[in-house]
Amino acid sequence: MITVQRVAKAAGKHLTKTALKLRKALGARPTRSCPACGGAVVGFFRYGDNGEWGCPDCGASPRERLMNWLIQQGTLTVPTTGAILHMAPNEGSLVKRFSAAADYVPADLDPARYTVPNMHRVDLMELADNDRYDLFYASHVMEHVPDDMAVLRNIHRALKPGGEAWLIVPLWDKPTEDGSFDIPPRERERRFGQWDHVRQYGLDFADRIRAAGFDLEEIDAGLIDGATRHFHALDDRLFRARKPGGETAR
Repeated sequence: MITVQRVAKAAGKHLTKTALKLRKALGARPTRSCPACGGAVVGFFRYGDNGEWGCPDCGASPRERLMNWLIQQGTLTVPTTGAILHMAPNEGSLVKRFSAAADYVPADLDPARYTVPNMHRVDLMELADNDRYDLFYASHVMEHVPDDMAVLRNIHRALKPGGEAWLIVPLWDKPTEDGSFDIPPRERERRFGQWDHVRQYGLDFADRIRAAGFDLEEIDAGLIDGATRHFHALDDRLFRARKPGGETAR
């Protein structure tokens, strides 16, 4: 669906990517770094309201860079001997990291949209696995599901004791506002920021995660030291949910 908002975002992205290419061609010294691809870059391109959203070399978003940085720092550990369910696997650097697992399941409701090998069709509303996965990862997925509490309970059931769900969602500074797919797409775009979203989350997303039975740690990029955050253009907040009991595979 083409909307004014999507056109404006695309235009801003194109213009700033072009400007970065020109700066590089004119000899600008790369003073920044992307944790997703390891590249040294002169800056990051705009997307929407974020003036330093994307890596000009690999396209990684702030949340993709944050995840890679947290893994590189040892804050997060990928369970390579275990099982990983990776929803909406459109972040290439994380596909590479997670696919090293003994049992890697890349999945989406519409798997044909992806070029990742061995895609599976998974509807989180119908996820019925029990104690299978060591890690569930979903970035900007939960705002699309009709009933997020049902999905959180399904994820909890699907994880092994000690397993973790790493969840990232778009956030605003107000309480969560829920909608439904009965609302027209343009109205959902106005209310929730995108036409295919059915809610806009606030920080009270944490309460919903805990209500599903998880222990929770929140990792806010804003609390990383300023120099590091600027160097990598890190942003976003990770909700690191853990199913009580057991130990996650390493």
